[in-house]
Amino acid sequence: MKLGFYGAAGTVTGSRFLVETDRSRVLLDCGLFQGLKELRLLNWQPSPFDPRSIDAVVLTHAHIDHSGYLPRLVKSGFNGPIYCTEPTAALLEILLLDSARLQEEDAAYANRKGFSKHHPALPLYDTRDAQQSLRLLKAVPSGGHASAAGLAVRLYEAGHILGSSFVGVDEPQTGHHFIFSGDLGRYGAPMHADPAPLPNCDTLILESTYGNRLHPNEPMEDQISKALEATLSGHGIVLIPAFAVARAQLLLLLIRRQMDAGRLPRVPVHLDSPMASDVTQLYRRYAAREGLEMERHELYGNWLTLHRTVEESMRLNNLKGPRIIIASSGMMTGGRVLHHLRRLLPDRNNLIVLAGYQAAGTRGRKLADGARYIRVYGGDVPVRARLVQIEGLSAHADADDLVHWVGTADRPPRTTFLVHGEPPAADALSTRLRDAGLHTIVPGLNQRFEIAESGHWQEDRGS
Repeated sequence: MKLGFYGAAGTVTGSRFLVETDRSRVLLDCGLFQGLKELRLLNWQPSPFDPRSIDAVVLTHAHIDHSGYLPRLVKSGFNGPIYCTEPTAALLEILLLDSARLQEEDAAYANRKGFSKHHPALPLYDTRDAQQSLRLLKAVPSGGHASAAGLAVRLYEAGHILGSSFVGVDEPQTGHHFIFSGDLGRYGAPMHADPAPLPNCDTLILESTYGNRLHPNEPMEDQISKALEATLSGHGIVLIPAFAVARAQLLLLLIRRQMDAGRLPRVPVHLDSPMASDVTQLYRRYAAREGLEMERHELYGNWLTLHRTVEESMRLNNLKGPRIIIASSGMMTGGRVLHHLRRLLPDRNNLIVLAGYQAAGTRGRKLADGARYIRVYGGDVPVRARLVQIEGLSAHADADDLVHWVGTADRPPRTTFLVHGEPPAADALSTRLRDAGLHTIVPGLNQRFEIAESGHWQEDRGS
């Protein structure tokens, strides 16, 4: 039996882990590398394994860094089943088609500008590849079982985003039991249920995204009301750049609850994003079925307007405060939020809320670092609006959550591989788990391991 780490090893993106036995090859997650250019270029490299040899794929959730390579895998010859929960399949219909559209637009832009080394520039994959991927999806209930090429697979509640799971894999010949955490959610967070307890397992593949960080103690609800109340009472406009999946819905839930509690004035709220609007409808649809910690009506009502078309978005230009606008993208790298920034930043009565981590080089990071002007659509926009950063909105478990989750098993895993984290985060979590008596390995990208006769994992030198 072998285990290959072909993504999310030494980095937080591109999740791909291959379980190989004498009879089957099953890929756990199939994510796209995102972020820095050197990572994005990995998407274009020949696959370190033959996609045609993969018998099945099992997905933990719909985020593109866990699912976005699927159309490329299909384009390269994969034609097997893709197992995931039903809400994940519904989200993928939105996210994969959007990802394909962006790939096509990038290729078209490169051809117009003539900067590609390839003539013509081609997309990594196109809409047809994404549609073919969607036809291969096989829905499994959360907590349900499936047989993936002879391996027994079970999906457990991960509490990260809608439909997210961690995966149990049993190899029947040896009785070896794997658990792959995917991305784990937080304990006691609004909207999503807590992660299910860790079942006993021989091998654990554990994310370490926040392996060296803790979320702030101040409740998200208090931060929201404290940040927004003064601007809304002063008839200003609050602009919240937010990611379309999970983050926008969490913000809507927190804002609605603070209004209901009388901690914020009742003002109109606008969700200006076609994708976020569609995802919000999915959250409403699955609220009861998926055990979400919310009621369907909390993301619904005359207090909320969904803006899908460009025309609907442009109407916001003529509306005065007080009101709240949530628009993508979360780091202000593109999207409709740029139009609102250009309009709202120069006015001291308005508030821009940085609702999450802002990566280096983005407009969000420049605002967080105190920039006096921001470049938008070729012009310098003065920053006069008030800025506030809200901490702790991440849907990832922090270091304490991860250690607690590992401790929910009746017995510790024999081996724990730490993935999906930058080296400082993975190393810090490794130290904590080793101090607790666990055996840990931090694998490198494209590194493979095999089970030795002793029952322990060792590097596969033949890889």
